Amino acid sequence: MAESKENAGEQSAAVEPKAAEPAVKAAHAAALKELPFSDRRDYDDVARGFVATIPGALIKDADGHAVWDMNAYSFLQTDASPDAVHPSLWRLAQLNCRHGLFQVCERIYQIRGFDIANITIVEGDTGIIVIDTLSVAETAKAAMELYFRERGKRPIVAVIYTHTHADHWGGVGGVLTEEEVAAGGVQIIAPDKFLDFAVSENVIAGNAMARRAQYQFGLRLPKGIRGQVDAALGKTIARGTMTLFPPNDLVRETDEKRVIDGVEIVFQMAPNSEAPAEFHLYFPALRALNIAENATHLFHNLLPFRGAEVRDALAWSKYLNEAIELFAGKTDVLMAQHHWPIWESARIRDYLTKQRDLYKYVHDQTLRLINHGFTAPEIAEQLKLPEGLAKEWFNRDYYGTVRHNAKAIYQKYLGWYDSNPAHLDPLPPMEAAKKYLEYMGGTEAVIRRAREDFHNGHYRWVAEVMNRVVFAEPQHSAARLLAADALEQLGYLAEAATWRNSYLCAAFELRNGVPQPRSLTPPGLNALRALTVDMVFDFFGVRLNGSKAEGKKIVINWNFSDTKQQYVLSLENCALTHIASKQAANADATLTLARATLDQILMRKTTFPEAVQRGLVKIDGQPMKLLELFGLFENFNPMFEIVMPKGA
Repeated sequence: MAESKENAGEQSAAVEPKAAEPAVKAAHAAALKELPFSDRRDYDDVARGFVATIPGALIKDADGHAVWDMNAYSFLQTDASPDAVHPSLWRLAQLNCRHGLFQVCERIYQIRGFDIANITIVEGDTGIIVIDTLSVAETAKAAMELYFRERGKRPIVAVIYTHTHADHWGGVGGVLTEEEVAAGGVQIIAPDKFLDFAVSENVIAGNAMARRAQYQFGLRLPKGIRGQVDAALGKTIARGTMTLFPPNDLVRETDEKRVIDGVEIVFQMAPNSEAPAEFHLYFPALRALNIAENATHLFHNLLPFRGAEVRDALAWSKYLNEAIELFAGKTDVLMAQHHWPIWESARIRDYLTKQRDLYKYVHDQTLRLINHGFTAPEIAEQLKLPEGLAKEWFNRDYYGTVRHNAKAIYQKYLGWYDSNPAHLDPLPPMEAAKKYLEYMGGTEAVIRRAREDFHNGHYRWVAEVMNRVVFAEPQHSAARLLAADALEQLGYLAEAATWRNSYLCAAFELRNGVPQPRSLTPPGLNALRALTVDMVFDFFGVRLNGSKAEGKKIVINWNFSDTKQQYVLSLENCALTHIASKQAANADATLTLARATLDQILMRKTTFPEAVQRGLVKIDGQPMKLLELFGLFENFNPMFEIVMPKGA
């Protein structure tokens, strides 16, 4: 779950990115004329209430490695956008560079620009309430130290997780200590079913999601005008130690209230919106509304590139509508856990209304076109926002886009299949690519025509057709380089940071190969402790190589000495299943161990054989059956190929 650290010299010999082509420059010139760049209110808002910061927001881990450094974005200080960056994205990238401690209103402060998300701090009568804790402990600790330096040391009386995504809880170890949590004096509040989703969402498909996130956020791109400039919700993802302390207080219904250290909070539930478990917070005495991540300064993702379950645009719009009805008329400041606040009641209502209408419009119009029989690509090609929504900076396609959110809505309602039987069971990419080349006259003929299309600015088609060549002949260097050139220009054209990062990551890997990190940092121990045993066994099932398990039957009893839990884990018919609160009389082996020992094994701090030798695991029965079972488990390659065939 935590990101790995790159080789220090990983990019030193990389092929240099190329300049923007004339077609890209022309498109950017048109955008400068079409969009309201004279509107500078966001530049004022992002600076409002500034208190202090630390130089460059430079934050290091215990070994002296930088986990966060805003100095890398100093190139964004130039107002004029370069040819290689969409001017609208350049504008957002500049706004996301502001960092430090900001006063939002009486009693409420935010630390922004120390991670991709924000920490919000509410001052109570005697202590403070911390809302969300960033991605990693190192950035959260630095944020809290800045607050304490400027506002004085105050006890933490509560931590609130607004929703289940890791950039909002992974840094809690930098806010609280294990001793403080164990003492039980701190409320940890979260929406209902928080823990189920917070941990499980990144486990079952975690390896694939982590690799895909590298493309979404541009994690291995060099930072610069021809590289990574932004991640839309913030600058990038922090690298460090992910932690998690489970909540001890769950909010289950809208209009539930808590009074914490003299501060009243009214909650509005918003499940299955931006996250499967999420809520908004209203502070009546302060006339302040925290909208979590459901109304930020962009069109959000309905299906992130890293992968997730499709989000419900209709429900999302309804929660925003409810927030308008419940709170807008009595709110003077609106904040979220990304970006900067908005002040003044009339402006807040307008903002929430247009965000609501953004999600509702794209949902309804996608369904209208679905019911006319259009497929996802056809809908994406024709669906446009009305001008009243499109010209608002906070509705722009920086993170989600109209094009791919429409496809997500299609997937939510109809799935991947467009009902055309020709698409029901197509050839896999490599086999199809070879047939395409054969029909198109061979590799060289395809490349020759693709070069002409490239010079005419047809980058989408060149990227598509050269992808066929790369999958048919992955070692063909001219094909890889032309594919990279087309993808790079698409990246320069993109207003969405996610699209730009994905295109440029693909171009980088086509030119330089898949980078191999020096080491892989496993998930933080606290995060693993939050996995239930059921989740662990489910993940074991994902790691099982079913074909190698053919004909095998293995039954293992598990006894956890500290938690007093018992399980039966069974391999039969090439499927791994488990039953809680039971022991099998015919088990091949019975294990007795502490849950903490299992955590150490999952963390790769030790192995099962080492734990047995050290007396941490007791095995009754046939130890070889356990080894046989674990011999069927696979480890996943965290850097698998994406824009080339697997193993190329």
